[in-house]
Amino acid sequence: MTDLLVDNPLLTLFGVVAIGSLIGRVRIGSFSLGVAAVLFTGLAVTALWPELELPPIVFQLGLVLFVYSLGLAAGPGFLASLRGGGIGLNAIGLAIILVAGVEALVLATVLSLDAITSAGMFAGALTNTPALAGILDAVPQVSDSPNAEALAGHAVVGYSLAYPIGVLGAIASMSVLQRVWRIDHDAEARAAGLGPMDIDHWTVKVTRTDLPTIGSVSRACGARVTASRLRSAVGLHAPAGDERMRHGDVVLLVGTPEALEQATGWLGTRLEEDLSGDDAMDMRRVFVSNPALVGTPLRELRLPEQHGVTITRIRHGDVDVLATPSAVLHLGDRVRLVAPRHAITRASSLFGDSYRTLSELHILPFALGICLGLLVGLIPLPIPGGATVHLGIAGGPLLVALVLGAVGQTGPLVWQMPYSANLTVRQVGVVLFLAGIGTRAGQELGTALSDPESLLVIGAGAVLTLTVSLATLVLAYKLLHAPFGLAMGLLGGLQTQPAVFAYADEEVGSELADRGYTTVYPMAMVVKIVLAQVLLIALL
Repeated sequence: MTDLLVDNPLLTLFGVVAIGSLIGRVRIGSFSLGVAAVLFTGLAVTALWPELELPPIVFQLGLVLFVYSLGLAAGPGFLASLRGGGIGLNAIGLAIILVAGVEALVLATVLSLDAITSAGMFAGALTNTPALAGILDAVPQVSDSPNAEALAGHAVVGYSLAYPIGVLGAIASMSVLQRVWRIDHDAEARAAGLGPMDIDHWTVKVTRTDLPTIGSVSRACGARVTASRLRSAVGLHAPAGDERMRHGDVVLLVGTPEALEQATGWLGTRLEEDLSGDDAMDMRRVFVSNPALVGTPLRELRLPEQHGVTITRIRHGDVDVLATPSAVLHLGDRVRLVAPRHAITRASSLFGDSYRTLSELHILPFALGICLGLLVGLIPLPIPGGATVHLGIAGGPLLVALVLGAVGQTGPLVWQMPYSANLTVRQVGVVLFLAGIGTRAGQELGTALSDPESLLVIGAGAVLTLTVSLATLVLAYKLLHAPFGLAMGLLGGLQTQPAVFAYADEEVGSELADRGYTTVYPMAMVVKIVLAQVLLIALL
């Protein structure tokens, strides 16, 4: 059987993925490893049978697919997250990583650990493979030993010993604290405008005499209400944002019950009449597959003025959100639109409404974006002492994807991916990465475990991991009062670890985890690559 698997690495790969996925479904109480079990399956397989190690292209391809698709999805909200508290999150994250670096220096000195092994331990405890690569490149340059290249293998041992605890310790910290603090992820998502909303519609008669505009209703209620129909002197129609209402007009408002009550008190009185059933207007849900509508706020699309159509709700993935003037459409969204009955078919075609188009991955912009990311990852970044570091295959594609995701479209090239395609590519990428990196670390881990001194490295790595994990979750949730789901994503970003993020994403079930992950990931990647090499120099 072993010979068969050695001769057929694809069989080994998908065997590890299948077994890991099966183990990940096993729940002990309310805890399960989820997709992270693929990593530990790979470690176990090659610890027992080292010859089953998968080629590096497997984890490299998986890592690139994962970070690029994640960056595209998070790009539209990345700059907004920086303006809305992201700078504070990055500042706290930077402080935590620097404290971990000092802590690693102290532990290595007190426990008399080998300098190269300690640097690898730091990279493993903070689960950063590019940092390990930077250490391996730096050892021959900073070491006086004639056998420096061989000694560089000690960094791999330290990394392999600390890495499993780095992943499992972070996951366990999230699992325990979310239960101790009784976190309601659905409630957090709704409060952040990302979860399922209780959206209703009320018919309101305008009693104000100061001619308020349609847009002023939304602004008065914090953009939690939109108007889908207006019955005025010109008849029933889809109103534009700058259209003024007169005393006696009747408007159909859509929003959360609390916002509807606020808007009604501000605008007039509620009527029992339901304008949504009027035969002159029709409602339909359609898919957004037209690239021309992607990435632009609804207020700039001017759909009511130019096409006589109003969007009342947007369904992104499994979540319905209110179509506010600042809302942006993405490929794969489903929108609920209102238009005159005779024009509803033409209005639907405006959005594309092609499920087949949304099932296709546009290869040219996808491949071109990854190429740009890989090139950025090759750019040397100088550090004090004359050495250089690189963002590598993880940091480069992520940074480029964040930018392209925010841009959305450049001429005929649509950088964004349909929601369903993005999730598929992301999932394929993360399991390839976990299976590949697991099988490559298992052999060194099995060898190192036979040495009693390895327990010191494992213990020191565990201290580093728990310091970073607990400090991140406690400070973000208790000090900054960030949603715990965002704090979980933040920990995944500081660990720069797809397995940790995958667990957080699975538990949170909303884009809160994505926001936390992408907000600090670029900073954490660069800082850890540099700090691991600084630590090496300081210990030699």
